[in-house]
Amino acid sequence: MLSAILITRNEAHNLEDCLASLQGLAYEIVVVDTHSNDATVSIAQRFGAKVAQPDDWPGFGPQNNRALALATQPWILSIDADERVSPELAAEINLLIGRAQPDGSRLDSEEKQYSAYEIPRKSWYCGKFIQHCGWRPDYVLRLFRKSNAKFSDDLVHERVITTDVISQLKNHLLHYSYLDFSQVLVKVEAYSSAAAQQAFSRGERGSIGKGIAHGAWAFFRTYVLRAGFLDGVHGLALSISNAQTSYYKYVKLWAMQQTNNSRR
Repeated sequence: MLSAILITRNEAHNLEDCLASLQGLAYEIVVVDTHSNDATVSIAQRFGAKVAQPDDWPGFGPQNNRALALATQPWILSIDADERVSPELAAEINLLIGRAQPDGSRLDSEEKQYSAYEIPRKSWYCGKFIQHCGWRPDYVLRLFRKSNAKFSDDLVHERVITTDVISQLKNHLLHYSYLDFSQVLVKVEAYSSAAAQQAFSRGERGSIGKGIAHGAWAFFRTYVLRAGFLDGVHGLALSISNAQTSYYKYVKLWAMQQTNNSRR
């Protein structure tokens, strides 16, 4: 049996399609919500989800660990509200976790040894699934046994930590990460702020020069080294937004340092 876990904040525009894609797959859905003021909670409850609403926001990693702690099933699927489980992926997961199949299929002995799986992900950027830019192949560790896994404590870009042997699934998780450019701007702001705060807590130093250098490198890596130019204007726009996120991270980090120094 499988628990699907999500963390949310104002995801009403995404959540219904996400939860609908879990039907027939998840025995249990756990949603940990942070101060949503839209229909997120009511949508989750309509799908029978177990909903928790802590008072604070500890960061992506700790919040995911809260969701993990509330899950009761041995298998966990970690999914974001802007992601969808394709029918092919649902069938593959059902087979792996031992659901009865109409044809009586069974896993071979080699496949049974794995307790954690990376899932290939296709991501949408403002009207197109991106094929390059470092976005594909994009394997994310999302399916695992609860008994030997947890999320890192990172405030952003958290990851699943496990000592289990990891395998890879074949079918895709669909990631509708950026529906339009308004969402791009919102996420540039959110991710750069979280990354700056995380860097500040580690004692890193920022500056305008570092922002320019890291932003330029992020653009070159995405557009040239990772062949973003093959995605046309979408690849160019994505490369620019990656550069902006990196630039603002180091500028915000520099501003934090100025504020901290002025208080001394």
